Amino acid sequence: MNKPPKIFFPENVKFLRNRKNISQESLAQQIDMTRVKLNAIESGKTKNPALEDLVKFSGFFKISIDSLLKVDLSKLLKLQLRELEAGNDVYMMGSKLRVLAISVDKDNNENAEYVPVKAKAGYRSSCNDPEFVASLPKFNIPMLPKHGTFRTFPISGDSMMVPDGSEITGEYIENWKEIKPDTPCIVILNGVNDFVFKQVTLQKDNTFLLKSLNKIYKPYTVEAIEVLQLWKFRILHIKELPEPPTEMNELKSMLQELKIEIAKLKK
Repeated sequence: MNKPPKIFFPENVKFLRNRKNISQESLAQQIDMTRVKLNAIESGKTKNPALEDLVKFSGFFKISIDSLLKVDLSKLLKLQLRELEAGNDVYMMGSKLRVLAISVDKDNNENAEYVPVKAKAGYRSSCNDPEFVASLPKFNIPMLPKHGTFRTFPISGDSMMVPDGSEITGEYIENWKEIKPDTPCIVILNGVNDFVFKQVTLQKDNTFLLKSLNKIYKPYTVEAIEVLQLWKFRILHIKELPEPPTEMNELKSMLQELKIEIAKLKK
């Protein structure tokens, strides 16, 4: 016997009201309802709210009835809430909260795109433009799963101990809450033209902790609203074989280890 679906309506009404920082008395007046009735709804004492009341709350908060009933809004990321409040409701609009532009081949199969170095500067502002995405080179890697959205990005810097000129093929992450701690990801940030390749952890306060494999680089936190896209690491492509160890490289490695040990002693 199937369990009845969980209804989040009472919690959602209270959550949205508090989010707008208005009292029960004020909300009741604005939607033509008594405060006693509103209190009964928020406390869950009203088991079957009237349809007209559902319509009132949906209209006031600009969120579909389906979302008010079926989605625990308090668990959403800040970006998702802002999308909902902007009218981009998954049930109202029939689209995902974060819309990803893709391209397809002649058989209507989803392409995997390659972002060349010359396209890096424009990717952040154009990554959701279907024409821009359609203009990107396409590639095929047989070892990739059949299902999923994949894109390859050039990376630079030594924060993740990857040679300059390397490229990362990543898989698009739609549900950020499914990310396991320290998942290596290409992170597309708002206001940053370069791609960031880091170990990513979603924290309880809906911020992201970004860490480097190279311990010289300190971890830092970004707000979820600043993250445009996340691409989970799938394949590393390198164009040249790693250079054999040299005295200079060994010296650099020793200095890095020494800095780490000094930092531990300071703590």
